[in-house]
Amino acid sequence: MTALPPSLSLAERVALVTGASRGIGRAIASTLAARGAAVAVNYANSEAAAKSLCDEITAAGGKAIAVGFDVADQDAVAAGVKRVVDELGGLHILVNNAGISIDGLLLRAKAEDLRRTLAVNLEGAFFCSKAAARHLLKARDAGRIINVSSVVGETGNGGQSMYASSKAALIGLSKSLALELAGRKVTVNAVAPGFIETEMTDAALQGDAREQLLAKIPLRRIGAASEVAEAVAWLASPAAAYVTGEVLRVNGGLST
Repeated sequence: MTALPPSLSLAERVALVTGASRGIGRAIASTLAARGAAVAVNYANSEAAAKSLCDEITAAGGKAIAVGFDVADQDAVAAGVKRVVDELGGLHILVNNAGISIDGLLLRAKAEDLRRTLAVNLEGAFFCSKAAARHLLKARDAGRIINVSSVVGETGNGGQSMYASSKAALIGLSKSLALELAGRKVTVNAVAPGFIETEMTDAALQGDAREQLLAKIPLRRIGAASEVAEAVAWLASPAAAYVTGEVLRVNGGLST
């Protein structure tokens, strides 16, 4: 295997990826590990899947631990981040990927669904960023926060007002923290995926619905989780040290 150039290598860095047991989060954790980072694989319920990923990373010569906690629980987040630092020796990269989508039209929306969506998608990223911040500040020019937003956070989408609102708020959080942490060379950016092949999209996009969506995407295909992971890995790398407060769109041209 050809060695990575230093500008792309994540050797000697520790990354925490939330919601990493499946889908986009799993691809991100795997890609960061392949770049040389020691990875903490966070999960809320899927312990077996998280440990399976850690086994895959270890078998490939990397280092990974599974860390279970609910990102919406501030105390659990603080304990989880402490464990990552204690077991892996620090924290340089935080990827706030954990998220849920509870869809529904406004007139049928339930207050508890809105609260849970915001608790996981927005408060979770806020709590994780707060718990990680002092460790990232020590990392100085290696410190990174990368928030996984969504194309609908910028465009909106009928029937997804709760989800879109939470993802739009993540962009605002990213831009604010970018300004707040820049003095210590910690960068904060958002990645906004479009439609990506996951278990969720496979179930929702079948037949005519899939064809109608593809007609709207200039590249005429749905993206792969690995493509989102590559964008995250670049933002986490030394090559992106002068990039902060940005939204990197990975959507095939669906929104520019």
